[in-house]
Order: sequence, then C-alpha cells, then structure tokens
Amino acid sequence: MEADLIVTCLNKEFGSFRAVEEVSFSVAKGEFFSILGPSGCGKTTLLRMIAGFEEPSSGDLLIGGRSMRGITPDKRPVNLVFQHLALFPMMNVAENIAFGLKRRRVAAAEIRRRTDEVLERVELPGFGDKRIHQLSGGQKQRVAIARCLVLDPSVLLLDEPLGALDLKLRQQMKVELKKLQAKVGTTFIYITHDQSEALVMSDRVAVMNRGRFEQIGSPQQLYNDPTTPFVAGFVGDSNLWTGVVVEKDGEAVKVLTDEGFVFHCRQRGGSGRSRVTLFLRPEAMIIEPIDRAGLNIFQVTVKSILFDGANSRLLTATAAGHELLVALPQNRAFDHIAPATEITLGWHPKTGIAFELLDQP
Repeated sequence: MEADLIVTCLNKEFGSFRAVEEVSFSVAKGEFFSILGPSGCGKTTLLRMIAGFEEPSSGDLLIGGRSMRGITPDKRPVNLVFQHLALFPMMNVAENIAFGLKRRRVAAAEIRRRTDEVLERVELPGFGDKRIHQLSGGQKQRVAIARCLVLDPSVLLLDEPLGALDLKLRQQMKVELKKLQAKVGTTFIYITHDQSEALVMSDRVAVMNRGRFEQIGSPQQLYNDPTTPFVAGFVGDSNLWTGVVVEKDGEAVKVLTDEGFVFHCRQRGGSGRSRVTLFLRPEAMIIEPIDRAGLNIFQVTVKSILFDGANSRLLTATAAGHELLVALPQNRAFDHIAPATEITLGWHPKTGIAFELLDQP
C-alpha cells in the first residue's frame, strides 16, 4: 500500500540523553496508526519531529514521498491536534475552522464552502454560528479536528487529544474518533499512554519504550502475541510467575514455577533450561472448567470479589500466597462464589507466554 509517512533510523538527542533511538516505521495512506507508551518514552518527541517542531539528530522522515529535513512546520502537509485543543473562545465555530485558511489568504467564498463542507464531514452541519462555550466536550474535539482537516493535510497528528475529557466522554469519543477517521479517510497518527484508546481505535499500534519501538502490530497481535516482556506487561493486564524451563519443543515449553506448579505454555526466544517469567491474562483463566483435557489445572482461594460490571474480577491466592486476578464473567454461573471459597482454575497452554529472564546470574 502507498505510504503517507516513512520514518527511517530516526534519532533525537538532547545533550547526552537520547530521547528517540533508531526508530523506523511507515504508515499507509488512510491508516489509523497509534504510538503507545508510558510517560517519558519519547512518543511526544517523535510526534514533534514529524510535525517539524523538533529537528532529528539523524535519520530521515518522508511525507508523501518527500523528505522533511529542513522543512518548517508551516510548510509540512501535516496538522496537529493538541490535548487541550487550543480553540479560540472569542471566535465562533466557523471562524475557528477558517483561521488557517485566512492565514493562507484563501478567498472568502472558498473559505465558506470549505468550512461548510468540513462541518458536514465531522457531522456538525449548521454549527458554524455557535460559540465554543455552547459546545459539548465531544463537539469541541470535532471542531479541533475540523480546523485541521479543512487545510487538507496528508497526515493528522493527535497528541493525547482525549486526555482532558472525563472517563465517560473518553469512552464515547474513542468510538466517535474511529468512525470519524474511517469516514474522512485521512491518515491519523495518534499518541497515547492509554492502551484502551490505542487498541479500540487503531489499525496498527507501535509500543514505545525508552526511545525505541518494542513491537508494531495490530491490536490483536499485540494483545495475544506480544514479542517482548515489556509489551506483554504494558498492553493489557497479566498475572506473573517466575520459574525454569524443564522441557522445550520449539515454542512449546514446560515450566516449573518457583512455587512448584508445572505449567505448559509458549516461550518467546530463549533456549534450554532458562529461567523465565510467565505472563497470563486474567481472562485466560477458566473458573471450574468442566472439560479439563489439555489444560493447566491448579487450585486457589478467593480473597475478594472486585465488582466492576462486565470487568469484574476475583482476587485469588494460591496456597503459597501468590495473588492472581481472574476475570469473573457476569453470566450468573458463578454467583455462588464468595470470599474464602476454594476454586479450581484452568488455562490453555497457548494463552500463556514465557520470556527468558535477562538479568539472571
């Protein structure tokens, strides 16, 4: 597919500190691409280099096949939506959207036409005369995006634009942004530390850690098949065991955990009798499985029930005191479970992933 953005061996140094290190990736035309990582991992610095507010120390980036080295922000075919939107309260919606066109000295009739057209695209027809304070949080988000789209950028950059919204509105806007991007067809590059935002909205996600990309893939690939311990631990929740590999057949391994359990799972990398950390999702565990063939089976005691509707979980502990979170389906099948109940858990070997401990002696 045609790429709107190609980044090659990009580095950014601030004195002796390297904020972005050897980052390479491409984003296809019309793709929703997210960069996910914790605070301080370098994702905003990377976005600022794409926008032109920071110059790379080395490497190159191409937008529409053209190198952006030495090209100022106002000359790049990109626009940036900030977390706090930066809408002008003294202007109405149409004036906010038309601001960039006026600076480009576009004719008044053309400004009106393009403003009305982009309001239709973001599903705010007839909102041109409204004041900013009359809009809901979600409508303000759309106006900020419309102000960028009216300039017809090749790439729209979004720097944690939902961070200032309350939880319920963030949940709603995740769906709205995904629908909007699919409708307008513009390439989106989205920066976030919120894994839920990245997984729900994106076609592909890059997980960033300490200036580098750990893995790039679809949300499903990152969640179900992480390639590094950082991705396994950062994307989604996991229960952890440490232990040693006692048998290995390709990716299939048998792990003896430090508390004495023998589990079959997959291993990423490593060889022989290496020490490993085993990652297992709370929802991968089956409560009181009827058919136990081929499953890893063990017993735990329920310590408490963490009720959160569809996201409810059990906090459990093994006999050795190892605490584990277990997803609790809300299908009424487990209404009998209470604190101090002993239950049997099972999980399929393909749902657990082991990574070699790199700091072993």
